[in-house]
Parts: sequence; C-alpha cells; structure tokens
Amino acid sequence: MTAVPVAGTGTERAAVGGGRRAPLVLRNRTFGAVWLGQILTQAAVRMFQVGVSWWIVAHAVQDARGLASGLFMAACTLPAVVLAPVVAAAVARSAHRSVLRNAAALAASASGALALWAYGGDLPLATVYAAGLALATCQAFFDPCLTTSVPELVDDADIETATGFELSTQSLAGLGGALLGALTVDRAGVAGLAVGCAAAYLGAALLVASARFRTVVPDVGGGAPAPTQRRSLRRILAELPYVRRILICFTAANLFTTAVFVVIPLYTRSVLAGGGATVALLEASLGAGALVGAFTGTRVPGSPRVAGAYCLGLMALALALPGLVPHRPAVAGCLAVAGWCAGAVSVRFVALFQRLVPPADKPGFFAVMQAVLGASLPVASLAFGFAGDFLSPRTLCLVQGAGLVPAACSLALLRSTAAAPAAAEPAGGER
Repeated sequence: MTAVPVAGTGTERAAVGGGRRAPLVLRNRTFGAVWLGQILTQAAVRMFQVGVSWWIVAHAVQDARGLASGLFMAACTLPAVVLAPVVAAAVARSAHRSVLRNAAALAASASGALALWAYGGDLPLATVYAAGLALATCQAFFDPCLTTSVPELVDDADIETATGFELSTQSLAGLGGALLGALTVDRAGVAGLAVGCAAAYLGAALLVASARFRTVVPDVGGGAPAPTQRRSLRRILAELPYVRRILICFTAANLFTTAVFVVIPLYTRSVLAGGGATVALLEASLGAGALVGAFTGTRVPGSPRVAGAYCLGLMALALALPGLVPHRPAVAGCLAVAGWCAGAVSVRFVALFQRLVPPADKPGFFAVMQAVLGASLPVASLAFGFAGDFLSPRTLCLVQGAGLVPAACSLALLRSTAAAPAAAEPAGGER
C-alpha cells in the first residue's frame, strides 16, 4: 500500500530529532484531531443512552421498566445492523472526511431539536426513542468510516497503535457517558442531556472538518493505482472463513455481554437501591476497565484466538459474580474486569482484521463486521429487558456469565485451515 503524504500531519517532524517518540496522537495532529472527534461522538451517544436508560427506569416508566429500557437500547442498536449495506456503499464511494463530518453535524442537529422540544414542555417517550434512533444512525456511519480511514491518517507501522487509540474511544466514551449521563438526567433532565450531546457532536464535526486526510492507493505492478472491483459483503466473508468463524463466536458472546447495559440500571434500582451516582460508578468502572484493556491488549500473551478465549472466560466470571455478591464495591470491581477483557479482545482482533482483509474490501468488511456483531444487540436488549420484569437482576447476571462459557470454548477450539491467518497472528507482547 502506498500512502500519498499530506503536509502538516506532524508525523515526519516528530520522528526527526531522535529520542523517545511522542504518542501517536501528539506526533500526528491529523489523527489526533479525528480521534478526539470520535471520542466526542461516542461519548455523546453513550451519555445519551446511559442517561435515557436511567430516565426510563427511574423517572418515566412505572410498569414494565425492563421492557421499556430494553426497547430503547434495541432501537439504539438497530441502525448498525439494518444499514450495513448502505454504510458500506457510502464509505466506499464518498470521501471519508465528508462522511465523518456530515454524520457528526446531523447528530448535532438531532440533539439540538430534542433539547428544544424538551425545554418546550412534556416529552413523549416515543420522541426520545426516535432521537436515540437518529443518533445511533449517525454513529453507524461514523464508526466504520473512521476504522476504514486509519490508513489515510497514519503510516503502516502505526496501524496497530492507531487501532488501539481508536478502540480506546469506546472506553473513554463509556467512562465519560457513565459519569455524565445518569447524573445529568437527575439534575437537568433530558433537555440538559440533549444540550450536552449537541455540543459534543458539533465539536466533533468541526474537528473532522479541520483534518486533512491522505490519499491511499493500492500498490500494483509499476506502482500506479488500478481500479478495484467492489465485491458483495457476502463474498467478502465467504473468502475469509477464519475471520467469519471468529465473528460468529463474538456475535454469540455479544448476546450476553451487551445485556450489561440493560442490567446495570435495573440492578442499581432493585438490588443496590441506588440513584444516578451509583449508575455512574458502575458504568465508569466498566468504561475504565475497557480503556485500560484497549491499551494493554497487545501485551496479553498468546495469539488473538487464545488470548480471546481466556478473556471471554474471565469476563464470564466477572459478569456472573454480581449475582452472588451484591455489594457495590465488588460489583464495580467485577465490571472493571469485564471491561478490561472487552477492550483487550477488541484491540487484538481488529488489528488482526486490519492485516487479513484486503484494502479494497475494508469499507465493506468493517461495515459488515459492525452489523454482524451488532445483530445480537437488539435481541439481547429486548430479551434481557423483558426478562428483567420477571427475573431479579441477580439472576440476569448469572445468565450472562453462563452464556459466555460456550463462546469462550468455541473460540479456544477454533482452528485456521489456511496458512495466512496463522502467520498473521502475532503472539502478543508487542506494541
């Protein structure tokens, strides 16, 4: 792959002068700006989801709280699944900076409109659901587009480091959203929550608009670019059987891991008898663990397959323990461990996919990856939300842990039938 450099990224200048290299986000100002923009967008959507979930459970709904919160989370996860082909086509044919900028700007407009409605009077539950759907739709374009854009922002040697930074935004977003979402709703209501989201999205749009992306073209015989034929998403996965089997394992795991976002508000209200501050503590623990995992995942020994299996097993234990030990510090610690496992697994496997997937297929692949992994989110949200109206949150925690065990075993037993994936799997411990 040949990258046509753009002046002003700061990468070359930071490398000159010797000594210890500065962090990637400091020596590459373009990547730093786009990364900060992703932090703002994901923090905004996470803050909105955490805040509205708590608003539904604690303030807006008296009966069937579990189903109502599960329905909201399902609405927030549907766009990434349903729109995967549309996202792949848009990312493949459009300038990536334009897609990122427009997605953030539209999300800012939707948040601002909700804030005006909330300040104006009574806010129907359906309107909040629609706003969540709109923000999730914008994020469904933003995230895979940024993942695809990594080679346009950094040098090849920095791809894994950039992937770690990019995945860490989900952890930072979880941390920021956890700390602000429920607390903002308790103090300023949905109107204040929407204003904060609008400001974050607007800032992200401005940051992306100020960035300058490189032009990346594939290497061919004489170094001249050659047009590539776009392939269907089904064909992409059909030609990557090893990757396809990994995605199936994690889709099954997501049926139980992502339910934590429905379980936390129910657990806080019913078991811990807490308020928005308790929700903030638990969500922050999950986000902080994931943040550490995103930056330390490459140091976990073993291939991605082996490390992933161990991490899923540890996560199963961490998610099940709150069902047995209903004490606030213990629950916060368990969620921190579960978050670390999620962050470590993500950075290892996305870096692996960056190497295994041909450049021409990356727009389609990362969109379908988000869709395949996200397909379990609406199901998990509805299933655990509905079950939460009949089963105690402690029982739901035990179900989560038990459900992860088969996925961990399947990943551990997975074998590659091709030499390329085996060669592409680093043993870990490198940075």
